[in-house]
Order: sequence, then C-alpha cells, then structure tokens
Amino acid sequence: MEGRRVPTGVHIRDARRHLFDAAERVLLRDGPSALTSRAVTDEAGVAKGVLHRHFADFDAFLAELVRDRIARVERLAAALRASAGTGTVAGNLTGALIDLFDGVAVAIVGLVVFRDELRVRLRAGRPGGGVPVLAEAGAMIAAYLSEERELGRIAADADVDSLALSLIGAGHLLFAGREGAPPDSEAVDRVVGAVVADVVQRRLL
Repeated sequence: MEGRRVPTGVHIRDARRHLFDAAERVLLRDGPSALTSRAVTDEAGVAKGVLHRHFADFDAFLAELVRDRIARVERLAAALRASAGTGTVAGNLTGALIDLFDGVAVAIVGLVVFRDELRVRLRAGRPGGGVPVLAEAGAMIAAYLSEERELGRIAADADVDSLALSLIGAGHLLFAGREGAPPDSEAVDRVVGAVVADVVQRRLL
C-alpha cells in the first residue's frame, strides 16, 4: 500500500487470527474478487512474508480461513441443539439463521464459489460434498430439527433433511441478495415460518 510502512519484525501474538481478521475485513469491504495475499497483508499491516511463514501458499490460507468459519458453525450447532425444547421452533431457527448468515459467512460462501481451486481443496476428505459452510449449516439445522422431532414439537414424519435444505437455501438467498443492511428478524421469521408451518401445525393435530 503506497505511503504505508509495513513492519517486518513486529511480533504478532496470534498471526493466524490477525490474518484471518484482516481477510474478513477485505471480504466485507471489497468482496471475494478483491481477496489477494497482498490485500490481506496490507490490511493486516504486515509484510507479505508473514502469511507465507504460516501457510504453504495463499490457497492453503484461504482453506484455513474457511475451516475457521466452519468451526464457528459447529459452535453455533451445539448452541442450537441445546435450545431444543425451549422457546419456539420458528424462533430458535430464526435466531440461528441470523447468527449464521452474518456478512462474513455470506462473503466466504461467495469466495468458495468464486475460487475453483479452493473448492477442490476443501472438498478433499469431506464426506458428503456440498458447498463448504452451507453444507455444515444444513447439518446443523437438520440435527436441531431431529431433536425437536424426538421431543414431539414438530410432526413425527417431518423430513428434517429437506426442511434444512429449504431453510439454508432460503436464508442464504435472503441475506446474500441484500444491498446494505441485512434483513431484520421479522423478515427472517416470515421465511422460517413459511418453511416449518406445516410440520409445526401437524404436530398439534
């Protein structure tokens, strides 16, 4: 970056996290096409060599960035499953989708779609395939709905896998298709309600 001094000998306590945070800021501000190794190191305020000391190449860095987001989805999944039996099914799902599809997650999904090499790396060793992050999000929703089905809060014959696909697809379109501010909770709740209304109502019959 012209006019900016980039430190080469500054100790960074957690260089990986520092670089991930910088990459997320670039994604949010400029989009997947702008995410380069130079953009990341400039944003982080470090020399380019710092990235290559911690990652074999830039695609390896991006793969770990996506895996870091997947780990966050897995933490959200644990919290969502713990909420089974409390509140309302629709309310729990609405909160989960809002937490899931923050600006970084939407940008990272775009990054995976944008970069073929990254997608190939991430799919290696991942059973089931699917788009990374979205696939884990679908598994999160399906596992939660399975818990609610066991508790009798949705219909016993509910197809939780199909419901999860519908919720993740609709949620992603809702958040990714916005310019500016994300959708509010009422907009998300309307979508969730439309998807799960039948299985919730049939449980009451």
